[in-house]
Amino acid sequence: MLICNKKNALRLIISTTLFSVPLMTYAADHHDDHDGHDHSEHSEHSEHRQHDAHVHGVVETNIAQDGEHLLFEITAPGSDVVGFEHAPKNKEQEQLLEQAIAKLKTPNAIFSLPESANCEVSDIHVSHNMKSEDHDDHHDHHDHHDHHDHHDDDSHHEEHQGEHGEFTAQYEYHCETMSELNQIETQWFSVFSHTQKMTVQYLGNSGQKAATLTAKKAVLAL
Repeated sequence: MLICNKKNALRLIISTTLFSVPLMTYAADHHDDHDGHDHSEHSEHSEHRQHDAHVHGVVETNIAQDGEHLLFEITAPGSDVVGFEHAPKNKEQEQLLEQAIAKLKTPNAIFSLPESANCEVSDIHVSHNMKSEDHDDHHDHHDHHDHHDHHDDDSHHEEHQGEHGEFTAQYEYHCETMSELNQIETQWFSVFSHTQKMTVQYLGNSGQKAATLTAKKAVLAL
């Protein structure tokens, strides 16, 4: 129960504080089309963030630190992780999906923290919205419609999946010596080569930081 409460507290920090600060330059560039909207509401901030995060070749990572706990939340388009953004259509794509999930469940292969900080992974959660059963359920739901309407609905459903297929990974670390956490390095670009940029926002003892990481610049200094 204590771990669950801690996770909820960290997520509250992320949702109410970290995401409310101005996004980095990359994200700001993609807000030009929304300047006429009122950004004061939290729900609108969330909608715009989700839109910004879902850009091919760009992964969004948010990190919050509280005491000895460090929480990562990563959002990545399906195209970055498996090379497609729809439900698997064959065994090969199903295997790619399974392999991607396995990779996302090994945070130590994706992020490197200083050994002196004595950090250990305490919780891992990986999810996505590219499951085959989503399409099957939709198909069954329309069994009583005529064939023409069913075809149109299926096309719209697949198009919708293609636009929004993405992965979310959450990692929680417990660090015995948080004062030694002076940087975070990522190997994401080696594991998922389709990604060009990772936008990172951090909130912790060292303050708020925002950066854009690439394969050539894969270290966030804290």
